[in-house]
Amino acid sequence: MTPSHMAREVAEIPQAAARFLDHARPALADTARALRDRDPAVLATVARGSSDHAATYLKYAVELQAGLPVASIGPSIASVYRRPLRLAGGACIGISQSGQSPDIVDLMAAAVAGGALSVAITNHPDSPLAQAATHCLPLEAGEERSVAATKTFVNSVVAGLALLAEWQDDAPLRAALDALPEALAQAVALDWQPLSDRLQEASHAFVLGRGPAIAIAAEAALKLKETCGLHAEAYSAAEVLHGPAAIVQARFPVLVLGVEDAALPHVRDTAARLAAQGADVFVTGTDAPGATRLPHVAALHPLVAPLVLIAAHYACVEGLARRRGFDPDTPPHLRKVTETL
Repeated sequence: MTPSHMAREVAEIPQAAARFLDHARPALADTARALRDRDPAVLATVARGSSDHAATYLKYAVELQAGLPVASIGPSIASVYRRPLRLAGGACIGISQSGQSPDIVDLMAAAVAGGALSVAITNHPDSPLAQAATHCLPLEAGEERSVAATKTFVNSVVAGLALLAEWQDDAPLRAALDALPEALAQAVALDWQPLSDRLQEASHAFVLGRGPAIAIAAEAALKLKETCGLHAEAYSAAEVLHGPAAIVQARFPVLVLGVEDAALPHVRDTAARLAAQGADVFVTGTDAPGATRLPHVAALHPLVAPLVLIAAHYACVEGLARRRGFDPDTPPHLRKVTETL
């Protein structure tokens, strides 16, 4: 069988991450210097889809490492409602694989007009988004032909983390990023067959995480929807207990993304509780009573560990899509570049 574009692009993730880290050093240094000079009181993000999941990941990373509040601004504030933004003294990061969506570009322009220091993270450095921003971090991911974003998502998160490491002069995070391509190579080779077997005939699922892993849960759920036709919802491993857990009954599939950080005991407790309700729980990073443990790459920096999990999930989802009768490259009713207002 000829490999899908998605399979090839997932396999390229380690090389794409290494290429960004190698090529982006001058742009990272320049942008980090501008952030230190500005010393923003708030950081805003603008993105949609997978790019918004990357922005959510960056939100947690910045708040954890820099203590700076990060807020996501709805693009329609500028593109539909035409309201000005007061961002003097702040910064705004726009993330878009294509850099072409008019609403993202409009919001970035509004942020600049409102006084923000602006940064574009995009795979196309000549795109309208890049032109609207003062600084640009090109993703260097190469062409991505599958509709489902994979290597561009990973590189978007890598770009945000690398910028954070330079901005905060964070040596441990720099070292973790230097080692990241090897960790990603290990992840794409992991066998998540037990999860694939359970989801082959499923119609719904939950994906759970905490901290930065919430962003990965959202991305994982999106890929199950768009490539596998499976209704998956992402929740915080804490928030799921405030209502959604009521529908978790016998054989309800749940993927719990645990990593070795301060939240892991709480994530483990949630996995065990849902397994006790009869759910088919699959968990990473820990053992939980009644749950199936999936392999993961261990002993990673807590800010890169959740990102490494998505590489394993992408590899699983590509095969799952084909098992369920879908072409992972061409999800129904979707196209590669989505231009919204």
